[in-house]
Amino acid sequence: MGTNQFGKKGWTPDRIGDLKDKIFVVTGTTSGTGNEATRILLSKGAQVIMLNRNLKKADDTITTLKQELGNEINVSNIQMDLSIQDSVKKAAEEVLKTAPQIEALICNAAIAQVPKQTLTVDGWESQMGTNYFGNWTLQALLFPLIEKSKGRIVTVGSMGYDMGIKTINFDDLNWDKGYNPNTAYSQSKLAQIMSMYELQDRLKVAGKTDVKAYACHPGSSRTNLINTSGSFMMKFIFNLMKLSPLTQSAEKGAYPQLMCATEPNLDQSGFYGPTGRSNWVGPVGEHPIKPHAKDKAVAKKLWELSEKETGVKWNI
Repeated sequence: MGTNQFGKKGWTPDRIGDLKDKIFVVTGTTSGTGNEATRILLSKGAQVIMLNRNLKKADDTITTLKQELGNEINVSNIQMDLSIQDSVKKAAEEVLKTAPQIEALICNAAIAQVPKQTLTVDGWESQMGTNYFGNWTLQALLFPLIEKSKGRIVTVGSMGYDMGIKTINFDDLNWDKGYNPNTAYSQSKLAQIMSMYELQDRLKVAGKTDVKAYACHPGSSRTNLINTSGSFMMKFIFNLMKLSPLTQSAEKGAYPQLMCATEPNLDQSGFYGPTGRSNWVGPVGEHPIKPHAKDKAVAKKLWELSEKETGVKWNI
């Protein structure tokens, strides 16, 4: 891998200028990287609309942010459960009503390591239904406003995209045969990343290059992600990992999404995250992505399937 385009230290939030009058929509902000990203955006003068399922936690988050950054910060929450399509549609409608423009939509929320096969109310395997179809619908519904704003869509994927099968399991999307928490999670993350590169292609074809779409990942950061849904053993392993040099702070884990949301002239074809050991830690920048994540035939099939499954079409 060549040198980091942002120098030895990699990308850091020092590069973010004044964000006054810019509105960011961020999902999953009550803990971890989403919480850190929100804090940093607000500290630069941005307005942040948070999308969270748990209203009590969202209120507590706002209180804490105000204690830390002052009462004049412009932050609000709209309730959204990413695993329920109706909830996503309602939240999107609410955003469209309240936000005159969107600088960037940061899709940070995700679930991981669901121990047993579980289906969402819409009938999809829970990780695919939440991490992929939930984001698909949210992005598609907010797209007209993002387009009008010449804004960005940032998808927070995971290095897990490369830890399962190297394609989309179209014949058994819900893993009725042989469910495995890691494989299903990996699949949802691969789908998330693939859809960003497919979106770029579609925007190009339509001549709508004012909208930018980015894929990134936090590396291995000390967050609650696995603690919330993983099995006892996974939690045990993960909590040991937190103490090892193979992890970094949640704040550092927020850098890739912040970079993709704010850095001018960032190449969309890149995949962004830590560039150190196995891309788990280290300076943030662009690093290689495996070819299967950009498999055009699979991506196209996934896009068409997503329109059919969700009944939602992008207005491109």
